[in-house]
Amino acid sequence: MKKLILIALLSIGYSAMAQSGHRRANDMTPEQIATLQTKKMTLALALSSEQQTQVQQLNLETAKLRKTKMEERKKKRADKERPSSEERYAMQSDRLDHQIAHQEKLQSILTDEQFDQWKKMKLRKGKQQKKKRENRRGKR
Repeated sequence: MKKLILIALLSIGYSAMAQSGHRRANDMTPEQIATLQTKKMTLALALSSEQQTQVQQLNLETAKLRKTKMEERKKKRADKERPSSEERYAMQSDRLDHQIAHQEKLQSILTDEQFDQWKKMKLRKGKQQKKKRENRRGKR
């Protein structure tokens, strides 16, 4: 009986630690997020110092925007407010418009070769995230 209780307590502790691990990005400031993204891009794309500063500024703008949007969603979720279909459409449209603008700015900063490699990285990352989402849904 004691072993059963001990096993139950340990499994609860492990699951609590595992669930808290994916929230680390939410604790970072937009500046930290932008710096990490820029460093990852520098390593993957061999950015020049001029490109690094331009990409850092672009990533900072994006990180600040994402942080404010996330705070708005948290506030609405806390108020138990669900967006209407028109609001969801507007949010998705705004997000896609921002992604297009981000991609255009990035294309003007990077060389053609770097931009092609960035698009491949982005596609690969999207596929990995899709797999993670599917795995999470399958566990429920």
